[in-house]
Formats: sequence, C-alpha cells, structure tokens
Amino acid sequence: MKIIVPMAGRGSRLRPHTLTVPKPLVPVAGQPIVHRLVKDIAEVVGVKIDEIAFILGDPAFFGDDVVSSLTELAEGLGAKASIYRQLNPLGTGHAIMCAKDSLNGPAVIAYADTLIQADFDLNPAADAVIWVKQVDQPEAYGVVKLDENNSIAELVEKPSEFVSDLAVIGIYYFKNVEDLREELQYVLDNNIIHGGEYQINDGILRMMSKGKIFKTGQVEQWMDCGNKKVTVQTNAQVLQNEFEKGNNHVHSSLLATSSVVIPPCFIGENVILMNSVVGPYASIGNGTEITNSRIENSIIQHETKISNASIKDSMIGSKVNYNGLARDLSLGDYTTIDE
Repeated sequence: MKIIVPMAGRGSRLRPHTLTVPKPLVPVAGQPIVHRLVKDIAEVVGVKIDEIAFILGDPAFFGDDVVSSLTELAEGLGAKASIYRQLNPLGTGHAIMCAKDSLNGPAVIAYADTLIQADFDLNPAADAVIWVKQVDQPEAYGVVKLDENNSIAELVEKPSEFVSDLAVIGIYYFKNVEDLREELQYVLDNNIIHGGEYQINDGILRMMSKGKIFKTGQVEQWMDCGNKKVTVQTNAQVLQNEFEKGNNHVHSSLLATSSVVIPPCFIGENVILMNSVVGPYASIGNGTEITNSRIENSIIQHETKISNASIKDSMIGSKVNYNGLARDLSLGDYTTIDE
C-alpha cells in the first residue's frame, strides 16, 4: 500500500502562521498536521505501508528541513519516502500527476489539511473508495450522490440545489491507482480544466464512465485545519480524543510555579509556567514561558513568551513576545507586542 500526500499549497487562509512554516507542518496538539494524518492512516489501513509520496511546492519554501522531516516520518513507519514537486498551482489532478512515477498498485490519496477518525475497512467490491462526512451545509462542499446500490453515481461541486449531504473530505483509496493515473493523463493531455485547474474529479468521473465502482467510506470525525478558527477547534478535538484514550501529554520537564494545568493539554519540553493557569484544550510548544496568564483553548508554538495575558481561542506562533490583555489572537512567528 502507498500513501500519496499532495501538500504543495502555501496555506494562505492560515496566515500569518504559514508565512514561515508550510501549513501541513503547523503543529496541532504537539505534532505537525501531516505527521498526524499519515500516522493515523497507517494505523487504521490494516496493511503494510511500502511508500509515502509527498508532493511539495517551491523548494525555496518547502526546503531541505521539510524534506528531512517527511523522510523521517515515512522511514519511522517502515516506508520509503518519495519527494515530488508541484512548482505551479495547477490543481488537484495536476498535483497528483506530479507523483506519476509512484502511481501504481493500491494507494490512499490524502490531502494534508485535514485530520480524521475513520473506519478504513475497504469494500472488496469497490475499485475505489471516497471518504465522506454528512454535513449541514452541503452547498459549501463537493458532495457525492449515491445510486440504488449505494455506489457513487455523481460528484457535484458546491451544488446550488440539494443533491446530497455527503461531503467529500479529501481522502481516497484506489485498488489500482494506475487507473486514476491513466485518466488524469488524458485530462492533462486534452487540457480538461475546471475553475482554471486540472481536477482529480475529472479523472474519477472518467473512471466511473468506464464502469469502475466507487463506494463511500464514513468518517466519525472530520477535523479541518484550513484557517485559524477551525485549526484551534481541531486542536481541542485531538486533545480530547487523546485524553479519552488515557493520554494527557505533559512533558516531565515542565517547571510550574504556583500554576495549574487543566487537562486535556499538550505541553512540550522545557516549558515554564509561573502564576498561570493553562487549559483545558491548550497546546504549548517546547521552550515556551508563560507568566501571570490564563491560556485556554489555544495553540502556542515553541520558544514564545506570554505574560500578563488572558488568552482564549487563539493561535500564537514561535518566538513571539506578548505582554498584554485579554484577546482573541492570531500572531505569527517572531511577533513582539507589549501593551
């Protein structure tokens, strides 16, 4: 089994946190998003992962440190790491075809801006599986329409009239991913473009027109990391999931003076708390110092200093200095605010 991870986007909706760090490497509950995604898939897919192919963007942004991190991730799961580049943002179908040399055999394709809790029992009658989640506002998503056999009959992007409430979450399984490769090659060769881009859906629709059977997989949780608000919500959900498994990740090096940690939380190495309350649902990165403050439902990255603040529902980057009041914050790396 292979895992194919397109992750070339710059993550503009998560700025300023993606000005210095690619969105898939932004930590949520102490681990980069893409690390959690790949580990979760490898854990539940039920077969050995032989290769993980990452499709990255411009080397000036997705540099050697990113490659090293992803290589270590794959090798830690006993898989080969393959690195490909999408230098122009030409769509999901184009991104996948940048990894053309790895598109053979069974494969999961997963976009690196979402986390899931899902059942990965693969339907033996299916040539492919598209994971979906029932949503309240299907007009905001791409959705699938099922036929009388509960196979996928249509893919509709942001329907103006009700078609289905089963939203596509961006995770796919192909029994033979070379079938998708062949159809996406046709899409590229014939310049089939929607929304100015080459789309994976056009390859899928061509597979369906040739009789390939697509089934749905259901997710228990779909946790988005597209912008600051939903990333903070996802952080809280991941911490809750871990806590329910008996895990509360507070590193033993924590130095806490007249302070309280309310679980669930993630607290990294060499964190200092003085006269502060942290949690619930707070993630605090390595080497961060918090003084005379209250931190709740927030993500704070590494080597940041927070003092005299009451912070909730916030995202704060690395090497930030913040001395302030109560605030809903979104601060990028290296910011200094003294109020």
